[in-house]
Amino acid sequence: MVQTIRIEAEARERAGKGAARATRRGGLVPAVIYGAKQEATLVALDPRDIMKELQKGGWQSHLYEVAVKGGAAVRTLMRDVQFHPVTDRPIHVDFQRLAPGARIRVKVPVHFENEASAPGLKAGGVLNVVRRELEVYADPDAVPERFEIDLGATGIGDSLRWSSVKDAFGTKPTIADRDFVVATIAPPTTEAEIVAPAAPEVPEATKQKAGGKAAAPAPAAKKK
Repeated sequence: MVQTIRIEAEARERAGKGAARATRRGGLVPAVIYGAKQEATLVALDPRDIMKELQKGGWQSHLYEVAVKGGAAVRTLMRDVQFHPVTDRPIHVDFQRLAPGARIRVKVPVHFENEASAPGLKAGGVLNVVRRELEVYADPDAVPERFEIDLGATGIGDSLRWSSVKDAFGTKPTIADRDFVVATIAPPTTEAEIVAPAAPEVPEATKQKAGGKAAAPAPAAKKK
């Protein structure tokens, strides 16, 4: 299951663009914690902590305990990160506060097992991944690190669906009206050489008609 990651934060008193710019000039990243029918909490974060989490990948399904100096720690999900258009560094972060007893909506990555031994792939088939992450409703204390799908018995033309997930860990997919496709084993692709047909030779008379009337023959030279 997903571990809760602790992030240290400092409280911010003022909101607005001016206050956010002042926070960035101080070397920190402005952030806000919202949700659970409570007032928003303004905080500032060390940019190194944010970059560390972004580089891990899968940060949208991780649980974060934002520990504000002088206050209580808050359990959250990192919902959105805004980046500088030039430097690509984080300039603002949104956290969603978790309400007690509420299920959360998260994206969980998919891992495919036994690719090397899958009959369809050994026969030249191609694993076509439709969804690399599955969005589900989950208990905050039981968010899976990943979902696993076994390819060991799959052949060319087979489809792997939500029902193919080995263990859903008590989660429910946000797509509830069908057993949706996660991946397929597509037939092998072949490169066929396509030769353009040669253009038919156009008779000289046809060329002259296409360009206008044929030129009159030159008069014969008079004999002396």
